[in-house]
Amino acid sequence: MPTEVRAGVRLTNLDQPLFPDAAATKRDLVDYLDAVADRLVPVLAGRALSVVRVLRDQAPFMQKNLSAYAPASIPTLDVATQDGKRQVRYPVCDDRETLLWFANQRAVEYHPTLFRGLDFDAPTHLVLDLDPPEGSEAFTRAVEGALLVRTALTEAGLTALAKTSGAKGVHVVVPLAPGQPAADVAAATRAVAARAERLDPQSATTAFVIEERGGKVFLDATRAGGATIVAAYSPRVRPGVPVSFPLPWDDLAAVSPAELTIRTVPRLLGDADPWTTLMPPPQVLDRALVDEGHTIPVARVAAMHAGKRRARARRAAEQEP
Repeated sequence: MPTEVRAGVRLTNLDQPLFPDAAATKRDLVDYLDAVADRLVPVLAGRALSVVRVLRDQAPFMQKNLSAYAPASIPTLDVATQDGKRQVRYPVCDDRETLLWFANQRAVEYHPTLFRGLDFDAPTHLVLDLDPPEGSEAFTRAVEGALLVRTALTEAGLTALAKTSGAKGVHVVVPLAPGQPAADVAAATRAVAARAERLDPQSATTAFVIEERGGKVFLDATRAGGATIVAAYSPRVRPGVPVSFPLPWDDLAAVSPAELTIRTVPRLLGDADPWTTLMPPPQVLDRALVDEGHTIPVARVAAMHAGKRRARARRAAEQEP
């Protein structure tokens, strides 16, 4: 099988198909990541990284712990799990060599944290994930949701960048000035989603439970705290291997995410770096926005309690004579 060396990394089995429906080989993945390394690595650098790998004849899986056989040169961050019972040894991708090593491991997707290093209480971005319902107009619906979020942000004195998720959704990203704790950022994210929902409750919802969304665009405000988001320029495990791509707001509605792939993006980018050039300056969150958000329950927690209440009511009904 073909083998070559780049930046000291031995690359193997390059002509193998990447995954079903990829219409691409492992070489195509390696070539793409190599072509955008100077723009993707800065997005990943210094952050705990989770990757989605696709091994031959296996389902895709997310990997957080760095493999024991990984080069000793790859930096790591030890993070305790929520229950405190074990440590996760996250890799950090600070250079082209590490990125190529991951490419050779068939790591297709790259999901960094929203904070650097172990600075959990210092998120660098506020993010809303616009998740549309299924259907042929899914991306159009996601763009409509993103525009509602943009309006809510503008009314709060904030500006944002938009990028395709690489799937059917849109990510809206606000860079943050230092000194804003994670709890306040999470609260502001909830408030932005609630305000966007109020702008058009017929098309957008903050309902966390899928069955309660009623075919509306989900304004996902849970990408805060320890959550990750797929990086700008990261490929996705989707047919054709599309890429998460930053775009000017005026161009967002006109694109087809399926056409932004590992084959097309290097040519479209050229030497450009829209993640950097389109990104607004770091901002301080509006205090009223933060205060409003602190009155809004965390979506996952609220959904969990609601589920428990429904289960109790169901059991009680079943016990009635």
